[in-house]
Amino acid sequence: MKAWILNGVTDISNDSRPLVLAETPTPSPEGNEILIKVSCCGVCHTELDEIEGRTKPPKYPVIPGHQVIGVVESLAEEASQFKKGDRVGVAWIYAACGICEYCRVGLENLCELFQATGRDANGGYAEYMKVSEKFVYRIPDTFTNEEAAPLLCAGAIGYRSLKLTNIKDGQSLGLTGFGASGHLVLKMAKFLYPTSDVVVFARSEQEQDFARSLGAYWVGNTSDEPPERLHAIIDTTPAWKPIVESLHYLRAGGRLIINAIRKENNDQSELLKLNYPDHLWMEKEIKSVANITRSDVSEFLSLAAKIPIKPEIEIYPFEEANKALLDLKHKHIKGAKVLHIS
Repeated sequence: MKAWILNGVTDISNDSRPLVLAETPTPSPEGNEILIKVSCCGVCHTELDEIEGRTKPPKYPVIPGHQVIGVVESLAEEASQFKKGDRVGVAWIYAACGICEYCRVGLENLCELFQATGRDANGGYAEYMKVSEKFVYRIPDTFTNEEAAPLLCAGAIGYRSLKLTNIKDGQSLGLTGFGASGHLVLKMAKFLYPTSDVVVFARSEQEQDFARSLGAYWVGNTSDEPPERLHAIIDTTPAWKPIVESLHYLRAGGRLIINAIRKENNDQSELLKLNYPDHLWMEKEIKSVANITRSDVSEFLSLAAKIPIKPEIEIYPFEEANKALLDLKHKHIKGAKVLHIS
């Protein structure tokens, strides 16, 4: 089969090709695994972090991609939940131990043996991939393949972030950063909390106009003062500065959710500007988002089909995986990027 391979840390410059297209053996499913013929795969900022060495190193060589849509091609002897031809998806969570204290209470995202698709195991930048049927999801008929792909990461992690805010209808929500995940969270919030004000902090005019078009109550830059103090803010940026500003914009008892797999190192001095009375006092909370659980994915897919949520997408042919990554890094994007494979 054809697959895009990441062989090590690479700086993504304007003319670089971090992934190598290669012919590799088609995987053979074993135990309760299924083989998926991949239709498309979402392109995520996490791939940029993996390629440029800002997160846990993959097991090189590795096939990236963790927003995978395809059809069941074959099943191993112990697999019974799906049949050949079923349309399915694979998300960031590839495996967990299933027996630790976290897995037993549904927090498999915190499992020490958590494995990520496209990092700890081969992912969806390929014609085929294999995975345990326990970590595979049926895709609602509401969505095309390309529409469904971003839902598996940007949507699911956004859904987990929104749950962690603990807000109720009528309480205000802020979104800092407005890319693939942010625009889906706005759509979710307007459906689940119809009387809540949702404000968006975004640095580019394109992102700001996009937020307004989706019904944001107020839109500004991350340094602009919102019209009201907020009950919760979800931060999806790679920078530290919005953390400090968001804490200032929270009301008493407010909660900041940091939905980011890492933060850049070049502006950590902003942390030194925390002022306890303004940023942390009055029982404000900070909570990070780590990975996703299987229930996050399945619950969100059901919610997305009900609303329905149709993400804004930009489609790239399979041969242009490197171009998709370059565009993701160097351009302001509207919505999500998807690699069409078959």
